[in-house]
Formats: sequence, structure tokens, C-alpha cells
Amino acid sequence: MWRVGVDLGGTKIEALALSPSGEERLRVRGPTPRGDYEATLDAIVSLVNACADGLAASEIAGVGVGIPGSLSPRTGLVRNANSTWLNGRLLHRDLQARLQWPAVIENDANCFALSEAADGAGQGCRAVFGVILGTGVGGGVVIDGRSQLGHNAIGGEWGHNPLPWPDPQEYPGPVCYCGKRGCIETFLCGPALQRQYRDLSGEELDAKAIAEKAASGEFAAQTAFAAYTRRLAKALATVINVADPDIIVFGGGLSNISVLMDGAAAQLPEWVFSDCFSTPLKLNKWGDSSGVRGAAQLIDCPR
Repeated sequence: MWRVGVDLGGTKIEALALSPSGEERLRVRGPTPRGDYEATLDAIVSLVNACADGLAASEIAGVGVGIPGSLSPRTGLVRNANSTWLNGRLLHRDLQARLQWPAVIENDANCFALSEAADGAGQGCRAVFGVILGTGVGGGVVIDGRSQLGHNAIGGEWGHNPLPWPDPQEYPGPVCYCGKRGCIETFLCGPALQRQYRDLSGEELDAKAIAEKAASGEFAAQTAFAAYTRRLAKALATVINVADPDIIVFGGGLSNISVLMDGAAAQLPEWVFSDCFSTPLKLNKWGDSSGVRGAAQLIDCPR
């Protein structure tokens, strides 16, 4: 049966119909109605119906939706979404009332990890940790093909632990939107890299431009990258020390800067609590499609 996946982002909503073998039937997208909850629901339903057009209702198993947040297991309300108009809403209930197929909602980083574990860079690995490095820092854990939400439905939220083994200049760390200081996200998100470079050079550049400066030998860019890769290695070491996954798969805009991943991999042995380190760090296979493909694959997950 076909599954429909939806990736609800802050600026766009993407949907596709996916076959059991991973074949894409149709992919559609539209702008996210920022700040308008009811219009967001309508936009999701419209895209789902477009994906289902031409199929019998019985040919669709369900609809999976990845969101930039999660559902509280206590209340069912959306929480921790940077698309703030979703917070405090019964999104699953309200969306299910508008759809004729069963719906599953999960964090978008979990969807990314699920996609890469199923038929992406982590295919064939039992335990996969998916890392998102972009505007924010997220993560998802997949074991034996199943997304590990955890007892509090926060599995994989490594970005809201404190940066481990902080250097003196890193303590207590920047204030995070979650209300705490020194969260990994405040050091490893895209804006943090830009801020580090700006403090060193006085120039405001995006991550890609900083990478070009570093490749040309500019001191400020290379210094910013050195600090970033050291922090990334320390942060990933805590995940490896706790979960010891078979593979770590990277996604998000910063993952496309290979020197960051390579630099972290080279430093990880210093921080991992082992006499050896061989965990592969790989770039995702499906790129921007991972989230929406993983959302569709939620329907096949054991619940």
C-alpha cells in the first residue's frame, strides 16, 4: 500500500506518496502559512489530497507527518516547536479529524533518522543515530528499524544537553531558547558558527562562505572551524559513550561542509571512553528528501 509523508517546515510544507519499495509516486510542496494554525492544517490536508489523487482510498495505508517539535505523551499537545503557532495545539487530533486515513506525527529529526536507517546511509545498521546540524541541532535514534521515542518522547534530543568538557571560554555558555545556558545547540547550530566567525573577523557571512574562506587559508575562518569541530567531537562523544550506535548519519545545511564532519571524526578518539574508535560518520543519502521519506515510513514502524 502507498503511504503519504508530510514534512512540516517553518517556511515550506512538502508531501509525497511512497510505495512499500521506496518508489515516489508524486511530490508536492507549498508555503507554510506562518503564524496561522488553521491555515497550516488546511495546507497539510490539501497536499495530502494531491498525493492521493488518482489512488483509491483503500490503496493508502496512512499519513505520517514530521514536525519541528514533538507531542507531549502526557497531554498530546505540541511542544518545543520553533514554529511557535503549533505549540500548545492538539495537532494530531485536529489533523486526524480532517483526514480519512490514520495519521502518525513525530519529530522531524526522528523522521530523518528513520529514512536513513531504512534505505539511506544507515541501511543495514541495527542502531542508527541521525544528526541534524542546521538552524537548530536535532537528533533521532533508530534501533532495528524502529524510532526510539523514549519514555518522555524526547529520544535523540542531544542538542539540549550541556556542551561537555567545556573550555574556560565556553562556560557557562550562551542562553538557549529553552531557557538554559550552554546547550549543545547554542554552540553547534548554523547561527553559532556565523557568530563565532563574526566575533573573529567582524564580517557577517553564511556557513558556505565561511567554508570558502577557510579553504583559502583565512585565519578567522579556520579558527572558527577548529572551534566548531572540537565542540562537535565532544558533543558526539557523549552520544557514543551512552548509546554506541553502529553509525552516525548527518543531515542539515552544515552537514554539506565536509571539513566539519571530517574534523570531528579525527578528534573523536580523544573523547570517546574506549581504547579504539571505529564508528563511521556518514553524510545522508537522501538529502532534503530524508525528512518527508521518513515521515511516510512512520506508517510502517511498529508503534
